[in-house]
Amino acid sequence: MNIKITGRHTELTDSIKDHVERKLEKFEAHFDKPMDIDVVLTVEKHRHIADVTLLSNGVRIHAEESSNDMYTSVDAVVDKIDRQIRKIKERRNKGFRPKKLAEAELEAQPEAGMLTADVFGDDDKPGDQDDGLPHTDRPIIQETLDRKPMDEEEAAMQLELSGEGFLMFTNAKTQHINVMYVREDGSFGLIQPQF
Repeated sequence: MNIKITGRHTELTDSIKDHVERKLEKFEAHFDKPMDIDVVLTVEKHRHIADVTLLSNGVRIHAEESSNDMYTSVDAVVDKIDRQIRKIKERRNKGFRPKKLAEAELEAQPEAGMLTADVFGDDDKPGDQDDGLPHTDRPIIQETLDRKPMDEEEAAMQLELSGEGFLMFTNAKTQHINVMYVREDGSFGLIQPQF
């Protein structure tokens, strides 16, 4: 188990590091392969935030909790991750088939090229800048995701558990990169490359 603990706007004491490591040790029994756990402990004014991302067996689990005390935040985020792990195991044992994905498969698919999205915020219309391109002062954060190939059902389960808006994955059937996303109506959408 590889645990990386980072502190933002706070000094990490040996006591808090030991507390985090002791709490996270119980997850080792749930996974048969080594896991990487990134823990970010942040203090913002009176909020103590614990953010944990666990990667193992191609599974990514993320949770964040905040409170007035860092130890309480750590305990709460560990409990949240524990519930997510149990949910994953229950679904794998039952043969998970997400209802939203099954319903989405029954709907008629739009024609190629018909997918549109509002990629510009209200402040970033193409005509607002001299060169016609959207600009932002926000940094671009690059992530590298090492994913095992998975089928659409497993991708839907991962997306639902992660709480994110989309999931990029290698489709086990086609060996191509696909993107699964949550639509406004709560169903899942799947973007596949066409060659």
